[in-house]
Amino acid sequence: MVVRDFHPLRVAAIERLCDDAVAVTFDVPAELAAAYAFRAGQSLTVRRPADPDDERRSYSICAPVGARPRIGVREVPGGIVSAWLVRDLRVGDAVEVAPPSGSFTPDVDAGGRHVMIAAGSGITPVLSIAASLLRVPGAQVSILYGNRRADTVMFAEELADLKDTHPSRLELVHLLSREAREVDLLSGRLDADKLRTLLPMLIDVAAVDHWWLCGPFGMVTDAIDVLQERGVPAERIHRELFWVDEMPPEPRREDRGIEGPSSEVTVVLDGRASTVTVAEGDTVLEGAQRVRPDLPFACKGGVCGTCRARVTEGEVTMRRNFALEPAELAAGFVLTCQSLPASPKLEVTFDE
Repeated sequence: MVVRDFHPLRVAAIERLCDDAVAVTFDVPAELAAAYAFRAGQSLTVRRPADPDDERRSYSICAPVGARPRIGVREVPGGIVSAWLVRDLRVGDAVEVAPPSGSFTPDVDAGGRHVMIAAGSGITPVLSIAASLLRVPGAQVSILYGNRRADTVMFAEELADLKDTHPSRLELVHLLSREAREVDLLSGRLDADKLRTLLPMLIDVAAVDHWWLCGPFGMVTDAIDVLQERGVPAERIHRELFWVDEMPPEPRREDRGIEGPSSEVTVVLDGRASTVTVAEGDTVLEGAQRVRPDLPFACKGGVCGTCRARVTEGEVTMRRNFALEPAELAAGFVLTCQSLPASPKLEVTFDE
């Protein structure tokens, strides 16, 4: 059975990365060690203790496999949770943390050639993936990392240390969009034009086993377009978004009750099935939370993938998807926060 419950974890360390970002390390009690063992690239969903609004957010883990779980947090303007973590949290405080989740994860033991394209706080899972891969003899990693200015670069010293430790196996390229560089090529944003210029100069594209893209929506979609132009198979391209500026999460709605057309929806979580009637226009998550408030979720914007489940009967229509990869979609996985029932009966399971 998958452990999904939140547990209060004590803050072991807080490292200020730049003015608006911190890395937060958690202590995990011995009895919970197995539940909080993570794969490189996974994330943690956190919430404030005793929060009546149940505000929760998902943050990528930025530690190598086997280390204590550590998340990187950049303050979002107006962000309730990020402001608390960046400005108010102290060592020794308790944070409600759910076990690791997410599929933006490599087969670390397989090693191979990996290229990572990140911008801003998108470096967080990339750091975990790179540090874990570089422990494998022969693995090679290239990181293209875009930021606005040098003083906004998260994990600058840690990346430099990683480069010093693995000088022949890690290639690290910094680009700045609002600060001049000695080399003009390293100034500007990591957009499609920049990637079309940089990649042939730096990377043997055909020799890369996997590409890992993490950043804002525009950067990720531009990178996918450029890689597809160069013939990279879709199964070698992995992407994760830390935010979709163009499409913010849906506003929270009051329960409208059941009027008009509806569907009978069964959700399976932790081996227990619950059935509820979901009104037309409500998502699976919105409707099922009335009987299963323990269902996993975080952003409710189709970005983080925390609410991922597999359809085992019936059909849904997904409004948008920025978290699931093509192979997951083909296997029947959906984002329940974005899925509208499209059949009279529907069953989804969170236990896979």
